[in-house]
Amino acid sequence: MTEESLPEVTESMDEWRPGALREVAGVFLRLGLTAFGGPAAHIAMMRRELVQQRKWVTEQHFLDLLGATNLIPGPNSTEMTIHLGYHRAGWRGLIVAGTLFILPAMCFVLAFAWAYVEFGSTPQVGWLLYGIKPVVIAIVAQALYGLTRSALKTIPLTVVGVAVLALYVLGINEIALLFGGGAVVVVIEMARRRVRGDALAAVPALGIPAAGGVVSAVAAGFSQLTLFLTFLKVGSVLYGSGYVLLAFLRNDFVERLGWLTNQQLLDAVAVGQFTPGPVFTTATFVGYLVGGLPGALLATLGIFLPSFIFVAFTGPLIPKMRRWPLLGALLDGVNVAAIGLMAAVVVVLARDAMVDWFTVVLALVAAALLLRTRLNSAWIVLGGGALGIAYQAVLAAA
Repeated sequence: MTEESLPEVTESMDEWRPGALREVAGVFLRLGLTAFGGPAAHIAMMRRELVQQRKWVTEQHFLDLLGATNLIPGPNSTEMTIHLGYHRAGWRGLIVAGTLFILPAMCFVLAFAWAYVEFGSTPQVGWLLYGIKPVVIAIVAQALYGLTRSALKTIPLTVVGVAVLALYVLGINEIALLFGGGAVVVVIEMARRRVRGDALAAVPALGIPAAGGVVSAVAAGFSQLTLFLTFLKVGSVLYGSGYVLLAFLRNDFVERLGWLTNQQLLDAVAVGQFTPGPVFTTATFVGYLVGGLPGALLATLGIFLPSFIFVAFTGPLIPKMRRWPLLGALLDGVNVAAIGLMAAVVVVLARDAMVDWFTVVLALVAAALLLRTRLNSAWIVLGGGALGIAYQAVLAAA
């Protein structure tokens, strides 16, 4: 452990620093309003503002938080938000950061759910995403470049990161790749220490608990308790992307409970994908469809509550994990696996986002702004959306 990293441990407990809670509230409310593009883009925006600009944490500590969120169930970007809020303003920051990151997305999704129930469809937002998507690609790519310099510290770590990227493109499950990457680096560390004749450091018991058509606004046979417990279960065990969430929700709400049709579920996931903030606000849409406003609130609480609990338990332990070689190796392995997955996401998203000369130019301009200025990435995202709208308006008038 280096001298430079020691302040990270004590600073995270500085709950009473003047203005910290207001700063946390302002940052994560703005991110909740502007963080389009899914978890990789959200994390990239957090890195730019909180590592590069505000310097809340070091690059290595940010990576460790990212690795830790990949080891527990739940939405990664929301858990990063909760970790960073705790680091900056203690327990109050943990609650405020997570709540304000989720709240705008929940409100947007509620509006779409109301329109869906009233009119049988959701408003079209393709014109907005046309300009936003290429900007998101530039933000994620710039974050990826910065993170690789901290994560790929050795040749074995670089090999693991590249292997994860290749295997993900070939269709291997991302959860298997995350834990597999961590396991491979632990084995390498054990072999290295054995060759040197070192005794393996004892790994302490950290005490982490086991994880456990138009519709009516109230579904037949609906139960608020069943709705809450179902989403609580999903939030407690779900790893992976919004597509994994789709599989869980289909099994529960279409097959087991019969409260939704397949089309309604697909519409719910689509709304979660194109609104800013966490994709898991799909739960808000589902809850509104089957139980009205109370159902929306219960579903949102159920799916996000486990993330607050997991971070509350694991957050204080992350600095301690770096003190034991094998746990540090596990974090390094998960970190490089996460970097490999982010790189794969950039490749997949770029194919959908950069579809013509205008979107390519938008991505290049966004990249130049990110590299040459300290402009907040939220404004770059909003600028991309505005330019996308203007360009399509010109095409329509021509």
